Amino acid sequence: MAKTASTPGGSGKASGAQKEKDAPPPPPEPLRVPVADSHTHLDMQSGTVEEALAKAASVGVTTVVQVGCDLAGSRWAAETAAAHESVWATVALHPNEAPRIVLGDPDGWSRQGAREPGGDAALDAALDRIAALAALPQVRGVGETGLDYFRTGPEGMAAQERSFRRHIAIAKEHGKALVIHDREAHDDVLRVLAEEGAPDTVVFHCYSGDAAMAKICAERGYHMSFAGNITFKNAQPLRDALAVAPLDLVLVETDAPFLTPVPYRGRPNAPYLIPLTLRAMAEVKGVPADTLATAVAANTARVFGY
Repeated sequence: MAKTASTPGGSGKASGAQKEKDAPPPPPEPLRVPVADSHTHLDMQSGTVEEALAKAASVGVTTVVQVGCDLAGSRWAAETAAAHESVWATVALHPNEAPRIVLGDPDGWSRQGAREPGGDAALDAALDRIAALAALPQVRGVGETGLDYFRTGPEGMAAQERSFRRHIAIAKEHGKALVIHDREAHDDVLRVLAEEGAPDTVVFHCYSGDAAMAKICAERGYHMSFAGNITFKNAQPLRDALAVAPLDLVLVETDAPFLTPVPYRGRPNAPYLIPLTLRAMAEVKGVPADTLATAVAANTARVFGY
C-alpha cells in the first residue's frame, strides 16, 4: 500500500512517461448487466467518493464494497457506507496491521506514523473496536483479515494468527461475511478456518491459490473473488483456478488502487475498470459477459446481504 514518490528532475521524456503512468485509464465499454466491485479501497484513490461512484455507475458498476484495513480505515469505511446508498463496508485489521500493533512500527509504513510495541493487550483492544464496528448495519463483512507471509516474517506470525482467529469469531458473532486476505499462506489459512469453524459466508479476496485449492474452496462453499491480476501474462494458475470455480461462488473486484488489469497494468485502478476484469473472466469461464455479470451480481448481493 506504500506509494513510491517520483524522482525530481530528469528528462522531459521521463516526466511524460510518469504522467502517463499516473493518469487514470479511459473508461471501458459499459456492462449491460450491472455488477458490484466486491473489494475496493476508495480511501487510497484520488478524487472524491462521489466522483468514483458516478464514474463506476456510468459503466455498470453500481455497488462497491469499501474495505477496512486498520482502525482508522474501518471507521472511514463504516462512515462512507452510511453516507452513500451504493456503498457497503467491511471492517478489520489487515494481517500486516496486527504485528505492527503488537511489535511496533518504527518506520511508520502503515500510514499512521511510528508506533511503539503494544503487545497482545493492544491488539485485543483494537479487535474489540473492530467488533463494535462490525455490529453496524451498513457493515456487511469482517475483513480483510487472514494471513500474509509475504510482508510479515516469522516474528509476526503469532500476532497474525491471533488476530485472524478473533476476526473469525467476530464474523460469526454478527452473522457477517468473512473476507480473507491470503498471501503465501494457503495451507495455514485453510487450517485455521477448519480449526475455528468457518462462518457461514467466506470470501477469498483477490484469490491467489491454484486450481487444486479452488476445488477445496468449492467443496467447503467458500467464495472466490478475482481481481485484475487475472489478466496478467504470468497469471495462468489464477485462470486455471477460475476455470474450475463454480459460477455461484465467483465474485469480481478491483482491490483498487492496486492490480489494474491489462492493458493498463501499473496505472491507478478504480471501480470503473471492473468491466475489463469481468470480460477477461468471462473468456476464461467460456460464458458470455452478461451471463457472468448476472451471476456475480447475485453472488455479491447474497454474500453481503444487500
